[in-house]
Amino acid sequence: MLKYSLRRILGMIPMLFLISIVVFTLAKLMPGDSLSGEIDPTNTNPQYIAEMREKLGYNDPLPQQYLRWIGNFVQGDFGKSTRFKLEVSAVVGERLPNTLLLGLTSIVFTYILAFIMGSYAGRKPYTFGDNLIGGLNYLGLSIPSFIAGVFAIFLFSFTLGWFPSNGSVGIGLTDGTFEYWLSRLHHVLLPALVLGLLSTASYTQFLRNDIIENSRKDFVRTARAKGTPERKIYNVHILRNSIIPLITFLGFDLVAIISGAIITETIFTYPGLGQLFLQSVGTRDYPVLMTLTMLFSFLTLVGNLVADILYGVVDPRIRLD
Repeated sequence: MLKYSLRRILGMIPMLFLISIVVFTLAKLMPGDSLSGEIDPTNTNPQYIAEMREKLGYNDPLPQQYLRWIGNFVQGDFGKSTRFKLEVSAVVGERLPNTLLLGLTSIVFTYILAFIMGSYAGRKPYTFGDNLIGGLNYLGLSIPSFIAGVFAIFLFSFTLGWFPSNGSVGIGLTDGTFEYWLSRLHHVLLPALVLGLLSTASYTQFLRNDIIENSRKDFVRTARAKGTPERKIYNVHILRNSIIPLITFLGFDLVAIISGAIITETIFTYPGLGQLFLQSVGTRDYPVLMTLTMLFSFLTLVGNLVADILYGVVDPRIRLD
């Protein structure tokens, strides 16, 4: 397991290098540059613009610009945000806790609901309860996230008044107090519920279908023929093998914890990394945009590694070495 992990980690280095080239190239192919997003070209002296581009190195050859950027990036210097006038690390660090809280809460909703509904539907297939869960799943799969978010705000925020419609914490609360954390939890519940319920549908169907398929395998029939209790057959032989596909989703969910749901955060005006990414595109804040893209790419590779390692933990038949 250790040797496999080390090989995979070393294999990430050339992959991240290629990703950095793609990210830098795409940023340069976009209209304008960071200076264009910081100033108004129509009301600024063209000579000043030319001098600033020369000073910032935007007129240097592209290979030289890339080497300067990647060299600073590896050393932890991600540049300065042209929109917030702050270091990119400070801007990302300010939004990161909100996205972590949103992602973890949504994953808790997803896995608890998917496990309960998927287990029930798999153990009692083709019953009324199974058909009801299947209908709810297809409804969840068919509703776009922006429609679900707007409907949730209208119903639970404006009509019922149960949850706030925007923000991450109430105004005027002291950081670190019990009321502060209670307010943060209150603000994150609705967007996390919307984000988690939309993912629950596919997770539930995967678990249900795997339980039904594994219950028909030869080793299950052999266990029943030996007189093994039904509960033990289900918990040891069926359920353990059926949750393996969910481990794959867990690896990618680790990415979702950081990247968040761009659409969900935007609809709920939730100040996380997803909303920051979308804002950086609109304002041409390329230092933030490139940093977040590299961060999401790195976490995608880490998520795949974690999923592969968990395969071997859940199913002993899988040997990584």
